[in-house]
Amino acid sequence: MGDVNEAAVKRKLGIPDWRSLSKDKVLKFAAAMPEMATEVRLKLIEQFPAFKDLGKANIDAVTQAHKSTLEANENSQNHFHQASQDQRDALRADLGRDDLSWEQRDALHDRFERNVRQASEKDSENKQFLGTGMKMVAAAGAAAIGLGVVFVGGKLAGASEDGEGSQ
Repeated sequence: MGDVNEAAVKRKLGIPDWRSLSKDKVLKFAAAMPEMATEVRLKLIEQFPAFKDLGKANIDAVTQAHKSTLEANENSQNHFHQASQDQRDALRADLGRDDLSWEQRDALHDRFERNVRQASEKDSENKQFLGTGMKMVAAAGAAAIGLGVVFVGGKLAGASEDGEGSQ
């Protein structure tokens, strides 16, 4: 399998030249590297020096999307908590009235308790949302590092096959 040449790799990826190597083809390219001859692998890596930039651009895009999501989430959380606080303030004011019956006070206490429970549930949902978002960012980072290792590993493997990788 080490005799796959550059033209065969481009055909397999469905690209006419290396400038056409899009982000979605990078994984396919990385997967094809073990099938390539050492000299082809090294030549292709040299033709794709922007891999680091592509990986960084992908990480930056995921980070920016995550940041925007966090900002929107924070805004939504602030609105929810302000509305909840407004409701608690109104309930507190109603509870301060002297003309309420025991049943009315009990009903207001129940509503107050529901409000506090909803705020707690919303907080738990938000923490779960944030945890999921962080996992997504971590996965994107790990994928970029993994691709980097594939490329560097391919280059190192090629160098060691040629006897250049030894110290």
